[in-house]
Order: sequence, then C-alpha cells, then structure tokens
Amino acid sequence: MRLHPREETTATPSARAPADDQLLVQRLLDRNEAAFESLVERYHGPLIRLAIVFVGDLAVAEEVVQDTWMAVLNGLGSFEGRSSLKTWIFSILTNKAKTRGVRERRSIPFSALADPDAADHAAVDPARFASNGSWATAPVRWDDRTPERLLLSRENRVHLEAALADLPPNQRAVVTLRDIEELDPAEVCNVLDISETNQRVLLHRGRSRLRAALERYLARK
Repeated sequence: MRLHPREETTATPSARAPADDQLLVQRLLDRNEAAFESLVERYHGPLIRLAIVFVGDLAVAEEVVQDTWMAVLNGLGSFEGRSSLKTWIFSILTNKAKTRGVRERRSIPFSALADPDAADHAAVDPARFASNGSWATAPVRWDDRTPERLLLSRENRVHLEAALADLPPNQRAVVTLRDIEELDPAEVCNVLDISETNQRVLLHRGRSRLRAALERYLARK
C-alpha cells in the first residue's frame, strides 16, 4: 500500500489491455475453468473491499461481487480491450454496487465523488498552524519509520486499516483503488466516473487523513 506524500499532477491515459489480458480473455471464452479460478482468486478479495465502500455491509458486498462475476462471464464477448481487464471488472463491480446501494438505501451520495468541495476542505487541521503560518504543532518525525516499514508490523497494519475504514466513502474509494489495488489515475477516473481533478484531490485528502492517523498512533507508542 502506498502512502507517499507525492501526488501526481496529471492522469495519464489508460493503456489498452495488455496482450496477457487478451490471452486470458480467450481462455475464458473457451470455458477454461482453471483460467476463471485464477481470475477469481486474484480479484475476489479486492472486489469485496471496493464493494463494501458502496454498500457498507459484507454480506451485501459478497452478493454484489457474485453478480459481478456473472456479468463478467456473460459480457466477455463484448470486452474490446480498451482498458485492462482489471479495470473493466472493477467498473462492472462499481456500477452494480451503486445500484445495489441505492436499493439497500446504503449508498453514499455520489455527488460527493464528483465534487471535491463536498468533502472536508482541509487536508491538515488548520489548528495545527500558528497565525504566521508556521507549525503550532509540528508533525511527528517519522525518521526511518516509513509507511512501508510500518506495514511490516501487524499491529500497525490493523491501525492503518481501521483508519482507512474511517475515511469518507469518496476518499476511501479512491485510496483503495490507487494505493491498494494500484490502478493508475486514469483507470480510477474511469472506474468511479469522476474527473482527473476530483481523483487527485480525494487521493490527497485521503492520504493526508491516513498519515495523520498514523501520526497520532505513533505519538502514543
């Protein structure tokens, strides 16, 4: 999981599906059972994580993912390779999760996904700054405790996952796709149907909240 402070300034266009995807699709179209089992093993967990963001309930998320796999199998013939197979599958999941969320009345206001101002405005609490703009409460020095090293600790990972679950749904969706599933900016915009600017703002805010949560946790250790 990436939590680097550097933010991308431009979303590059999504590449067409790699050759491996085309070969996998052909194997799936040929009803290769091992190919489908491999695909499910690779993406089932990530799909559950994303579905929960939209429906807020594990049992419902599992049903959404099952519906997604059925849609994948039924729609393989229409896959044209304009994006990666992974992006295509996540897009199907997102559409089904949104629909199910509305039906279950658990949906988040997706106008918020299209409007970065609907989320909290400040990535860092203004109270941490003095009147002259300097730090009133300086950030905790991480030294060699980089996010990657912190994740090696099971305890730290539990705290980070809890902080991720506490993010506003729009930020959580973007951070999940970017930093856990490692989709590129353009792919995230495609999956969530948001603009490049919104993706960048939500990612920055989500990462900032996670870093702040880790700061508070490390300060207590």
